[in-house]
Amino acid sequence: MNKIFACVIPCIFLFTFLFALFKKVKIYDSFTEGTKGAIPLIVSVFPYIATVMILSELFLISGLEETFLNVLAPVFDKIGVPKEIAPLVFIKPLSGNGSLAVLSDILTTYGADGYIARCACIAYGSSETAFYIGAVYFANLKRKNLTTALVVSLVSFFCAVVFGCFLAKIM
Repeated sequence: MNKIFACVIPCIFLFTFLFALFKKVKIYDSFTEGTKGAIPLIVSVFPYIATVMILSELFLISGLEETFLNVLAPVFDKIGVPKEIAPLVFIKPLSGNGSLAVLSDILTTYGADGYIARCACIAYGSSETAFYIGAVYFANLKRKNLTTALVVSLVSFFCAVVFGCFLAKIM
């Protein structure tokens, strides 16, 4: 099975190459024309991605995350979200790799079949890294309304976590 998947990308490349030959497309010229747009895109997106990465690291290193967790853990408990998944809820919008590490830690600590694990998996799957995605999507827009998009994304993520934990509890 792995050998089949290993052949998929080369087969797609070969099919595209043969199709371009059939259509009499100048393959190398088309390829270089397409890559010309990559450099300006990278230059325009890089500052936003660097900012998100730096701010998420500062959030963790400064102890601000720990302060938020201590203050909001009782609130989470009252609305039905286990306080044990609070670190995951906070890190998910900031870092995909960090949230995967937190999820792995939760599953190791509390087991994979319990209520806390189900809620953690729901929280992990309920959203994408909102700040990173926002930085990438809004990098090339002239009229940037990133704040509204981030607020909507974060509120919808939190609502999904609360509702998902409610469903996990009743199932």
